[in-house]
Amino acid sequence: MDREFRKIDIDAYDEDVLLETELYEPYPYDPATALDQAKQRAAAVRSSLAKGDVPGALGNILDEAPYGPNVEDAKTLTLQTLVTILNSTKSTDIPGVVKSLSQDRQDTLMKYLYKGMGMPGWGDLSGSVLLGWHEKLTEAAGIGCIVRTMTDRKTV
Repeated sequence: MDREFRKIDIDAYDEDVLLETELYEPYPYDPATALDQAKQRAAAVRSSLAKGDVPGALGNILDEAPYGPNVEDAKTLTLQTLVTILNSTKSTDIPGVVKSLSQDRQDTLMKYLYKGMGMPGWGDLSGSVLLGWHEKLTEAAGIGCIVRTMTDRKTV
């Protein structure tokens, strides 16, 4: 029996194939520029944390978060910087900080929380810290934040 027909990639002949690049705009910066920007944001975050400005630090790191396949170093540095913010925030301050964020920033924070949860044993990342932030973020932003995070193609 001839089974060669099963090895044909029929999607190659389909005109309506949806490409990854058609789902969202690509990240506008090359990897080196993205890494430089992540380093600048990390320095600004350290400065904000030294002043005790946690909402400012979070806003700085969550604006223009790197996404896409070619900026892994910038993504890693941004996640490390965010973890520093999460670990240095008192649990009693979290609800106020989360409520002060815009909807876009809340959604981006949720993306980073899920990314952190997917990396067990990573650095000084604590599951209890992530779950605490997740709980407070869900209370403030609602279930819609989770849905938007899960359906967004721009992965951080």
